[in-house]
Amino acid sequence: MSLFSFLKRRASKASSAGQGLDRGILVLENTSEVIRAENVLETWGWDIKVMGPPPEIRKGCDLVIEFPLIEELKILSILGKDGIRPLEVVPVSSPLLKPVNIFQNKDFGRYLMVRAANMKLTIDKETLIIVNVSGGGCPDIPYLAQEMVGKSLRDAPSPREIGHTLCGYALQLAYEEIKNRCSR
Repeated sequence: MSLFSFLKRRASKASSAGQGLDRGILVLENTSEVIRAENVLETWGWDIKVMGPPPEIRKGCDLVIEFPLIEELKILSILGKDGIRPLEVVPVSSPLLKPVNIFQNKDFGRYLMVRAANMKLTIDKETLIIVNVSGGGCPDIPYLAQEMVGKSLRDAPSPREIGHTLCGYALQLAYEEIKNRCSR
């Protein structure tokens, strides 16, 4: 075995042993900044996830963006051009700094409920009809529920299109997750 092959194999093992260490967390001031940053980065095609912050780095907002750490400079440059300046950029260097998944799924037999942060969306798995929208304390939730409950996932409006609050944003995440789960 050549020295090059040995080193390449060793580097591959090291990278798979430290899974997750190639990710970073963008800590932003508020939810609006997270939503703006998410939109900008997704437009540019970045592999990002909106997640809950680990307790050790919680600052203002209850959401963070996880991103490929190797792309930090490019991502900060793109965000800077849009006037978005993270409060902090934290490498995920230990299990304690891993972002928290904001999704919880509950299967009730015929019904499936997906919770994203404080918002819950429940569907009938047989018909894909939305049967309940609940949670949150934002003023647009009754309106969102009125517009979505009783409609199929295909026909219901996207919460992002008709909602404008943190609760509407969390409901959008639940909506996307439930659509993803039902398309499998």
